[in-house]
Amino acid sequence: MSIAVTGATGQLGGLVIRHLLKKVPASEIIAVVRDVEKASALAGQGVEVRQGDYNHPESLQKAFAGVSKLLFISSPDADDTLRIVQHANVVKAARDAGVKHIAYTGYAFAEEAKLPLAHVHLATEHAIRTTNIPYTFLRNALYTELFVNEGLRASAESGTLITNAGSGIVNSAPRHDLALAAATVLTEEGHENKTYNLVSNQPWTFDDLARILSEVSGKKVVHQSVSFEEEKTILIKAGVPEPFAELTAVIYDAVAKGETSKTSDDLQKLIGTLTPLKETVKQAMNI
Repeated sequence: MSIAVTGATGQLGGLVIRHLLKKVPASEIIAVVRDVEKASALAGQGVEVRQGDYNHPESLQKAFAGVSKLLFISSPDADDTLRIVQHANVVKAARDAGVKHIAYTGYAFAEEAKLPLAHVHLATEHAIRTTNIPYTFLRNALYTELFVNEGLRASAESGTLITNAGSGIVNSAPRHDLALAAATVLTEEGHENKTYNLVSNQPWTFDDLARILSEVSGKKVVHQSVSFEEEKTILIKAGVPEPFAELTAVIYDAVAKGETSKTSDDLQKLIGTLTPLKETVKQAMNI
C-alpha cells in the first residue's frame, strides 16, 4: 500500500505525515510537494518525495502514479475561483492515475455554512463523487490556531481580548487533532464513502478563552466585544494588513452568527481524547 499526502510541507500536511510515520513504514508514504528541496527532511526520514503542483495537472498525474490512498489537502490560495480550478486538476489527475481512495479535507457542515469558502469545498466534494473513486470527506473545523496564537500575548499584556464575535460559540479543533484524524482514516479500513464533520464536541466562547488566558498568563483578561468595523480598524492600527484584518473580522462575524456552533462526535470517535483548549493556549504562549 502507498499513501500520498499533498501539501506535505504545509502545517497540516507535515503533521499528518508525522502521525503516519507512527502507524506505517516510511516506505509506504509519499509526500507530494511543490518544492522538492523544502521536503529534504522528509526524504531523510525515508519518505518518498514527489513534485506536484495544483496549477500543473501533468505533474500531479505523475505524482499520483501507483498511489493507493491519497490525502488531498485543499489549496491555501486566497482566490476561491482559482482554488476550484486547482482542485479540479487534482481530482482529474487522481482519477487518471488510478488512485484507489481519496480523502479530502473540506469544511465542517459545509451545506449549512455561510462563509464563501464552503462553496469551494462542496464543489470539490461533488467533483470527487464524479470519479466513482471511494472517498472520505474530512470536513475540518476552523483551526483553533486561527484564534489561539501568539497574538494572545498582546491580549494578556493589555488585559483585553477584543473581537466582534460576541457570545458566538466556536467548535474549532487544533491542527494536531485534525491531522491525527486524517492519518487514522488513511491507515484503517471502513472509512470509504463516509463524511466526517471534524469539530470539537466541547465548543467554547471568547469569554471562555479570556478566562483560560487569565489562568495561563496569571493576568486578568476580559473579552470585549466590538462592531465589525471597530475590530477591523483595531487590527489595522495594530499593523495587520487590511485584507487579513477584513478576513479576521468576517470570521468573527460568522462566529457571532452561529457559523461555528454546531457540534459532532466524529472527531472524538476517530482519535479518542481531544486536545483541551487550555493546552492549545499554553502552546501558543510557550508555557
